[in-house]
Amino acid sequence: MSFNNLDTLYRQVIMDHYKNPRNRGVVEGDALTIDMNNPTCGDRIQLQLQVEDGIVKDAKFEGEGCSISMSSASMMTQAVKGKKVTDALEMSKLFSNMMLGEEIETDLDLGDIEALSGVSKFPARIKCATLAWKAMEKGVQGQ
Repeated sequence: MSFNNLDTLYRQVIMDHYKNPRNRGVVEGDALTIDMNNPTCGDRIQLQLQVEDGIVKDAKFEGEGCSISMSSASMMTQAVKGKKVTDALEMSKLFSNMMLGEEIETDLDLGDIEALSGVSKFPARIKCATLAWKAMEKGVQGQ
């Protein structure tokens, strides 16, 4: 697949998550609630995580922001649900490295997250993409 076709596909994936966010809403029952914002551009997120026995049982978010921020939150919640907290943190580390433009190799299934790899070319947008991931890290590490 040519670079232009791949770029177009990635944009479509990002816009799909933005227009049809997965896991938008509130977790039923007890959940960790993490509020974060990006004052640079106004993105804000409230992430809720239900963690039991070291497993992320559920993850949902509410918030507002740009397509990068909201689609990243949608992708992140999809990726970490059902995963061990250690794997979720490893995914977050890999995502941060991807945002720094590093090549990543992993056995973990990143799914749609790879569509955000192009954000690394736009340093001003990296904070948008990493907001939900930083919220997840803060939540699971604060337990």
